[in-house]
Amino acid sequence: MNKTRITRFIQKYNLAGLVESVAWTAADGKLSTRFISDDKTVLGEIQLDKFPQNTPELGIYTTSTLNKLLSVAGEDVEIEVQELSGKAVNLFVKSDDTKLQFQLADLAVIPTVPDLKSLPDFDVNIEFDGKFIDKFIKGKNALSDVDTFTVLTEGGELKIILGYSNVNSNRIVFSIDKNYTGDVKPISFSAKYLKEIFSANKEANSVTLNVSTSGLAHVEFKIDDFTAKYFLVEVQLTN
Repeated sequence: MNKTRITRFIQKYNLAGLVESVAWTAADGKLSTRFISDDKTVLGEIQLDKFPQNTPELGIYTTSTLNKLLSVAGEDVEIEVQELSGKAVNLFVKSDDTKLQFQLADLAVIPTVPDLKSLPDFDVNIEFDGKFIDKFIKGKNALSDVDTFTVLTEGGELKIILGYSNVNSNRIVFSIDKNYTGDVKPISFSAKYLKEIFSANKEANSVTLNVSTSGLAHVEFKIDDFTAKYFLVEVQLTN
């Protein structure tokens, strides 16, 4: 198995270390996970198709540690799971003359992810190209202390603002006069998570951000054998 496929899978939910604890499910030719951030402002699910193994559910408590272990392995790896009393207790990764052991966690300590079976209607749908994705990442890096981005329509334009506030502030305003539908009053979401979502899926040439005035934003990527879905929960601004 190619290690890069696994590290890309991890990258798409770990979001540069912002999400650590998840459960992996490997069945029916797919590796998948559902996750929620500690602050409950982002949740999502990642799926990798054409995954050759079936395993019990794997409790990954510290993804960053697993990532570091995988960095030691070569590009071609074999994965084995050790079970005890029907539970997965260790994950072994073999590569050349190296064997890595990662201790799995009890699933009881992995955060429970709520189901999103009934989604609200999305009021605004915004199409982004790779150029905008790159600009947003650079903008968030420039305003590293800014926690949110705000979506609003004003004067026939849709605006995405990093650093939106009712008082004077440093900010970046992205104006979009096409490639969107709908109208929305100012609504804010986590900028650090959207930045890391864009970074983890930088292979994408385009993506659509869907925003509901009921307090939810959704973005989804389909790249190669990966499907990555993310849901951002509204963040209330305080001035």
